[in-house]
Amino acid sequence: MTIILDKLTIGYRTGTTVSAVAKDICGEIRGGEMTCLLGANGVGKSTLLRTLAAFLPKLGGTVSFEGRDISEFKDSELARRIAVVLTEKPEISNMTVRELVALGRSPYTGFWGSYTAADLEIVDKAMAMTGIEELSGRMTDTLSDGERQKTMIAKAIAQQTPVIILDEPTAFLDFPSKVETMRLLHRVSRDTGKTIFLSTHDLELALQMSDTVWLMEKGKEMTVGTPEDLSLDGRLAGFFAGRGISFDADTGLFRADEPVVTTVSVCGDDGVRRKMVVKALKRNGIGTKKYGMVTGESPHADVEIDIKSDCFAVRHAAGDTAVGTIRELIAALQALRLCR
Repeated sequence: MTIILDKLTIGYRTGTTVSAVAKDICGEIRGGEMTCLLGANGVGKSTLLRTLAAFLPKLGGTVSFEGRDISEFKDSELARRIAVVLTEKPEISNMTVRELVALGRSPYTGFWGSYTAADLEIVDKAMAMTGIEELSGRMTDTLSDGERQKTMIAKAIAQQTPVIILDEPTAFLDFPSKVETMRLLHRVSRDTGKTIFLSTHDLELALQMSDTVWLMEKGKEMTVGTPEDLSLDGRLAGFFAGRGISFDADTGLFRADEPVVTTVSVCGDDGVRRKMVVKALKRNGIGTKKYGMVTGESPHADVEIDIKSDCFAVRHAAGDTAVGTIRELIAALQALRLCR
């Protein structure tokens, strides 16, 4: 199912006071894709997600799907179309994982209704899809953060809605769990054709794994496109311009910029060892130039680093030094007062 946003205004009403967070948001969230919403804290990501989930009324414009505006749907209808996974940890105890996942069937049974064999089969398939079958009998208050997040995603899948909206689904997770969760959501979008729309601060994972990216900036139009298109046309680089972050078009990833205070010559290995040396030098404020050729305008020292297969040779007017690790290389440069 495709969700269409046209000149959407989001925010809050308090009595007669209206506070708009973002205006004129336009775009399409497509079925069978995982779309990631990126933006700084306070820009309105959670407000947008809650508006799309009908938790907050929109202030203007339209949010439409199936040929109808979201305001025209009854709550019972929305419960069969949109599942939501929020950042907050559910305050649930005295319930097994399977019982929690089964709550996803509530729109079809009523909260106090009984589950049919078909309902329980859907629950078991949702747990299998998220890989939590072995947790079935575990109490929810014994789960790790990663296990709990998988359980909430399984509950959303069991709800059998064409749309799943998630607010920071990788928050509080360790890195392997973040990767696993993003892979799971992308696979769900592909295998089921569901519309997956999520906010995240995990920029690198979003750029590697999302089909479409929405860049949300305060006071600006929403920027929408594939990570690759946004890379090619410079909009990803522009999104972080002036914030001490630069975009590497070769890798499609971002890196923190460190001011360069000096430059050294580097020769030898052009493979992984060189890349790791250059990375460590940048972190310590040292730029690099090809052997015997200066690039850039930074002042450069009369230092040469020769990357060999078994060591790193540092050549300087004061003498030559050979070290075995990059840590020792940085220490040698610090001794020459080249590092900050």
